Amino acid sequence: MSKGRLEAFSDGVIAIIITIMVLELRVPEGGDWQALGPLIPVFLSYVLSFVFVGIYWNNHHHLFQVVKHVNGTVLWANLHLLFWLSLVPFVTAWMGENHFAAVPVALYGVVLWFSGLAYFFLTRALLNLHDEESTLAKALQWNFKEIFSLVSYTAAIPLAFVSTWISGGLYVLVAIIWLIPDSRIERNLKRP
Repeated sequence: MSKGRLEAFSDGVIAIIITIMVLELRVPEGGDWQALGPLIPVFLSYVLSFVFVGIYWNNHHHLFQVVKHVNGTVLWANLHLLFWLSLVPFVTAWMGENHFAAVPVALYGVVLWFSGLAYFFLTRALLNLHDEESTLAKALQWNFKEIFSLVSYTAAIPLAFVSTWISGGLYVLVAIIWLIPDSRIERNLKRP
């Protein structure tokens, strides 16, 4: 089965997710700089979520550069990932509108945790479809970033009830480590 439709559908869903997030940014009431003050939490949550969605799109793109074909399991695993990503606009808006209150920050972490888990499932479904000597298998042998992300989200969720700053810091830390695209794939593409 060709991978083209999966990639096109995923790109479309991710574009819609970003569009929904930006539509949640409301025009301030008033025409001075002070009118922007109440929007700062909303804008910061948007920026963080935009970065996360961009990271998933970027790494999804890199991942599918080395994928030769897909099957039904991969299609469902990809839909599973897109489901969790589609919840990002909701938790983003809730977190921003409530000025990073504990419950929205924790739920934001839950959505990030399940998105990370879904991405992991997608890579496992793809690995099951490709042989051990494939570029994909060689590139995905070591998964430090995935494990670190899931452990960080696991810690950040309950920590939101202690300090939303700590949880937010963990979310930002995960985003920082993923800003550089997954170089494992690029390194393996360059090998003869």
